[in-house]
Amino acid sequence: MTRANRHIPFDRLHNFRDLGGYTTDDGRAVRWGRLFRSDGLGKLAEGTADWDAFLGLGIRTVIDLRYPWEIEAKGRVPEHPSFTYRNLSIEHRPYDQAALTPDVDPGPYLAARFAEVAEDGTKEIREALKLIAEAGESEAPLVFHCASGKDRTGLLAALVLSLLGVPEQTIIEDFTLTELATARLVADWQTAHPGSEPTWPGYGRAPAEVMALFLADLRTRYGSVQRYVTETLGLDDSLPRTLRANLLEQPSPEPELTFRKADENDLATLVRLRDEAARWQQRTAPDIAQWTPGQLDETHFRTRIQEGEVWLTHLGTTVVGAWELWWSDPAAWGTQPPTAAYIHRLMTDHTTAPPGTGRRMLTEAEHRITASDRTLSRLDCISTNPHLRAYYEGAGYKVVGEQPMKDGRQGSPYAVTLLEKRLK
Repeated sequence: MTRANRHIPFDRLHNFRDLGGYTTDDGRAVRWGRLFRSDGLGKLAEGTADWDAFLGLGIRTVIDLRYPWEIEAKGRVPEHPSFTYRNLSIEHRPYDQAALTPDVDPGPYLAARFAEVAEDGTKEIREALKLIAEAGESEAPLVFHCASGKDRTGLLAALVLSLLGVPEQTIIEDFTLTELATARLVADWQTAHPGSEPTWPGYGRAPAEVMALFLADLRTRYGSVQRYVTETLGLDDSLPRTLRANLLEQPSPEPELTFRKADENDLATLVRLRDEAARWQQRTAPDIAQWTPGQLDETHFRTRIQEGEVWLTHLGTTVVGAWELWWSDPAAWGTQPPTAAYIHRLMTDHTTAPPGTGRRMLTEAEHRITASDRTLSRLDCISTNPHLRAYYEGAGYKVVGEQPMKDGRQGSPYAVTLLEKRLK
C-alpha cells in the first residue's frame, strides 16, 4: 500500500481502505493504520493470503454494520482471538439497490436513504462511535464494514471524519473512492446471480452528489454533525475531543511548490513529463488505454503555449508537474461563451512530486481562471477511467455530460466525460 493509494489490495475484498492521511482544518492529519473501512469481511477465509494480510494489520475491533439476515446469508469475518466482533445494524429500512429502475437518480435517492439511517440507527451509530473512540484511546486498529463498503460504511466514515475536523470536500472525495471498486463489486453480484444484470445503472456507484446532499440535509435537520452527535445520539462533547486526541497526528510541513508559465525553452521538459506520465499510467492501469509515450511532441506544446497557457510546477529547482490552460475547447464542448477555461494534461512526475501535488496544481489553475474573470473551470476525462473521474469529483467537479466522439487529433475519436466546477 502507498499513501497515494489508500486501497489495500486483497484478492476477495475490493473496497478495503485506510482512512489515514486526511488533513484536518487545523493542519493535522488522520493517523495511518488506525482506522479502516471495508466491504463485507465475510469474504475472508482462514488459511488464505487475504486472511494473513488482514491479521497482519493488527486490527483489534471489527464492526459489522449489516443486517443479521445478511450475515446469515453471506457469512461474517472468521473468529480469531486477536480481535473482538460487534454487529451493529445501523440501517432499519431494507431496500434492493440492484432491483431499482434506471430512472432512479442515485444522488437524491441514496442521500434520502442515508437520512433514514441517521434517523433510525441512532442506537447503533452511537455504539459504533463509542467503540471507535475506545479503540483510539487504546491505540488499537479498528475496521468497520457493510456489504459493499459504500453506503452504511460511507455514512459512518463521514461522521467520524467530520468529528475529526476533516473538510467536507475531502469527506466527499473519500466517499467517491468506492468508484475504484465498482467493477469488481458488480462482478461479485453477477457471480451470485448467474445470467442476470442489475437493473439499476447506479448499482455499486458512489457519485459525489450522494454525500454532498446527505451532509447538507444533516446540517438542515440537526444544525451540524456535532449537534447530531451530541443532541440526537446523546453523546457528550468529550467524544470528538477523544477522537481528535488519539486519531490525529501533526503532519510534516507541506513542501513549497512554485508555479510559472512555460516558454519555448521548456518544450523538451514538457514532452518528457508527458511521456513519463504515460508510462506510469501504462504500468499502474494497463487495462485503461489513455496516454501513449511519444504521442505528443514539441510542436503540440509550442502550439498550446501560443494559443493558451502552459504552466510548470517546481519543487525547488526540479520540475515536478505541469498543466495546460485553454480558453476554448470546441472538440469536447462545442462553441461556448467566454465564461470558462479548460484544464488539460494535468500531469506529475511520480518519482519526484510530493503527495497532493496534483490537487495543488488544480487549485492553482482554478486561481488563474478566476484571475482571468472567468467563472467556470472545465475539463474532460476519458470515459473508461473511473479513477480519474472520481479524483475530479472529489475536487468539487460535477459531471455535466458525455462527448462520445471527441476528436483529440490522436488517431481516432474517443468518448470523454465532461466535468465542470463553478468558481467563486
